[in-house]
Amino acid sequence: MIYEIADKCVKEVEKLSDNWEIYIANSETIEVESKKDILNFAKEEIENGVGIRIIKDNKMGFAYTSDLDKISQTAQKALDNAKLNKVDENYEFSEVEDVKDVKGTYDKNYDNLSLDECCEFLENIINRTKENKCEITSSGFSAMKASELILNSNGVSIYDEGTGFSGGLSVNIEKDGQFATAYDYNSSRKLDLEYEQLTDDVCKLAHDSLNPKSIETKDCDVILDYYAASDLLSTFIQGFIGENVLRGRSILHDKIGEEITNSNLSIIDDPLLEGAMGTSKADGEGTASQKTSMVEDGVLKSFLYDIYTANKAGCKTTSNGYRGSYLTTPDISPSNIVFDFKSEVGLDEIDSGILTTSVLGAHTANPISGDFSVEANNAFTIENGEICDGVKKAMISGNIYELMKKCDGLKSEIKQKGPFIIPKLLVHDLKVIGL
Repeated sequence: MIYEIADKCVKEVEKLSDNWEIYIANSETIEVESKKDILNFAKEEIENGVGIRIIKDNKMGFAYTSDLDKISQTAQKALDNAKLNKVDENYEFSEVEDVKDVKGTYDKNYDNLSLDECCEFLENIINRTKENKCEITSSGFSAMKASELILNSNGVSIYDEGTGFSGGLSVNIEKDGQFATAYDYNSSRKLDLEYEQLTDDVCKLAHDSLNPKSIETKDCDVILDYYAASDLLSTFIQGFIGENVLRGRSILHDKIGEEITNSNLSIIDDPLLEGAMGTSKADGEGTASQKTSMVEDGVLKSFLYDIYTANKAGCKTTSNGYRGSYLTTPDISPSNIVFDFKSEVGLDEIDSGILTTSVLGAHTANPISGDFSVEANNAFTIENGEICDGVKKAMISGNIYELMKKCDGLKSEIKQKGPFIIPKLLVHDLKVIGL
């Protein structure tokens, strides 16, 4: 069906312009959610849509539709929008390239997955949470299959498809007048989410957070668990976005070739990584996926670009022009950001410090300077290489760019949270403020 839509789109846009791009997306989604221990939401949804971009006289126009009977009107609207825009010679569509196959992005188990099975998955989470003597605040499970086809007047034609599954759980617990909460989620390209592990881990975290103790203000070693690390790294990654670099909104804009992190660390954007959440054959512009070395042994090597910002910067796109859906034009975004430490530190090597599972307020960090002040959530003290008491209340403050210069990887499982593929992070001499 997607190719039938494509043929219809091509016939219409070719009447209007010699320089065009068509993006066709199809998605099927199953979602189930609970409020407390009651399944209160379930839906199955299918969505189809087309986004059309036209370049006319160095002006770009875009329009979209979910009504496949209005492709002609949509193409005309894209042309009309182009006429209203400013001339910009940096507009361009992708060229034909060799496209590498990617692995581990599609699970055939989705094809036989029913809404009832998804509800059963969530009910298993609810029942196991009760067995762990915790009370559910909310829980959810979703499954999605998505496909996209990108074509343009340069001869590009790339079809890609994939699946994604996600489960999340938020709990609270009250015991002997003490109250604690905990949350976590897992995502995978495969239907291999282990609800038992997710539930047990979240409930253990809540139990361990009871009877917290106050701590003194000090500079110390801080372990950022996966969830906490990914929240803070979201600010760090903004410094690599090409648009921010060109507009002077990145503190890294003039630091190519300089050491910006611990020399033990290399950072790679890898959209070809087998089975990762951000893996794809091409980005949302039809540029063949490629690995980009952002940091090598601590030294800044590259920023992330789409075609437009790369042309403005006088370089080549890094295949990071992604789309959230057919409703939008491409925007610069990371795929899978791999943090590769040459060596890692063991928990038993830490004499004193704290571990924080998550942080509250990461969205308030200054995206330009990198300054942040966040609340440590589900935090614990570390003494002589062992995780000990829960921390009552504490703030962590610092600068994300300075943090990365004194950051090590902790010997731990590698996980993906958002775009980040990381171990737990160990930051030395970070300011912890006891409250």
